[in-house]
Amino acid sequence: MVKSIPTQRAPRKTKERLNAAEPGSRVPGRPREPQLDEAILSTALRHLAEKGYGRMSLDAIAEAAGVSKPTIYRRWKSKAELASAAIAWNIDVEAEAPRECSTKEALARVLRNIRERLLGLNGMSLVGTVLAEEKQTPELIALFRERVMNRRLAMARKILQAASARGELRADVDLGAAMNMLIGSMYSVYLAEGSIPKDWPKRAVETVWRGIAVPAVL
Repeated sequence: MVKSIPTQRAPRKTKERLNAAEPGSRVPGRPREPQLDEAILSTALRHLAEKGYGRMSLDAIAEAAGVSKPTIYRRWKSKAELASAAIAWNIDVEAEAPRECSTKEALARVLRNIRERLLGLNGMSLVGTVLAEEKQTPELIALFRERVMNRRLAMARKILQAASARGELRADVDLGAAMNMLIGSMYSVYLAEGSIPKDWPKRAVETVWRGIAVPAVL
């Protein structure tokens, strides 16, 4: 599920605890503190959604998260790195479908997960923020493609490749087109209707499936 985004500044005792756990004060080789990373990422995500990338400030994020600015830079080398990491963290790695699941159901699960993320808090607005920075901050959309879109496309490709190996798909199927039609439809219907119907994942999969499956699998 989409993670909740804190709306209040970290209390002083949290700030002191987090500062005490900064990498510079730990024994070399000790793993990073997950709670510290989460505090920074959740704060960055909220600032990105509320202010947009251009007005998002690492100084303000550090203050609100109760950490120092160098602490952020030890984890993410730039504002673009932090912003894309925050978006990816909010999305999480989608769980794979059970082995006994049909190809159509596995694809529908991927789309339902995307729907949940896009309809969650600031989901689509975050995508819009990334696109708005395409010219001014090209590295941001490059990182978004790498950390978010390519992961989703890879999941759909894996499902379709497995189906092809089982003989479920026509030999001439363009897997790239199929997976982009499925995932791209989620963004298209949102822009057209202002939401994503609950049954859309199933409808999209059924429609694309009729064009790529061998007749015996229809």
